[in-house]
Amino acid sequence: MRFVKMQGLGNDYVYVDAFTQTLPGDLPGLSRRVSAPHTGIGADGLIVISPSSAADAEMRIFNADGSEAQICGNGLRCVARYLRDQGFTPLNRVSILTGAGLRTADILPDGQVECDMGQVRIIDPTPVTVQGIPLTRVDAGNPHAVLLDAWPTDADFYRLGPALENDPFFPQRTNVEFVRVDSASEFTMRVWERGSGETMACGSGACACFAAAMHMGRVGDRCTAHLAGGDLQLRLFGGRVYMTGPAVRVFEGIWPD
Repeated sequence: MRFVKMQGLGNDYVYVDAFTQTLPGDLPGLSRRVSAPHTGIGADGLIVISPSSAADAEMRIFNADGSEAQICGNGLRCVARYLRDQGFTPLNRVSILTGAGLRTADILPDGQVECDMGQVRIIDPTPVTVQGIPLTRVDAGNPHAVLLDAWPTDADFYRLGPALENDPFFPQRTNVEFVRVDSASEFTMRVWERGSGETMACGSGACACFAAAMHMGRVGDRCTAHLAGGDLQLRLFGGRVYMTGPAVRVFEGIWPD
């Protein structure tokens, strides 16, 4: 099986396409195997790119533990670059069907990619308390718990991240973001991703933090999100969140399955 490893701000996935090859039937198991850092390729998960009658392609996202996610912002940018670079589309605007619906991505002249991440919905008008922690639930196509003004120590991060991810309050589990608002136009975040643990970046999580901070009146409609792997540019236009960041090819190879 041919694969390409790509990353957006260090959020890395193994990308395989079903345009040119037949993939194994057990995709969750495949994701667990390729994601393993010592016995596999090493990644935050697996992204499968398939033909679609409704878009240029369809993407399915499998986390490192084999669970399936609805959308991945960093992955969306990389899929757009993959489709253009591999010749599946000659255009710089790419339409991609995700588990959260149809999304578009524009490959910019500097090589970065801007994605339409759709409407990001605040679930809680005021924060709710889970395990004694005030947080805001946000639907960015997948579930997020945003802890605003809650910058954790390492010990708190590694304790609260998995505890909140798996709390019964979240029936589908949740991504967890810790956010420090730095100014009206920037914030810093640290993310514990559902099914993958700590990652260097989370695109949909950045959009969720942006929406929560705007909802609380802490930032304006354009913002820079600082993540461990680098920065994302976010803007609100027409009720939809647009995210811009890099999409980088790391290497390619053959997986023996």
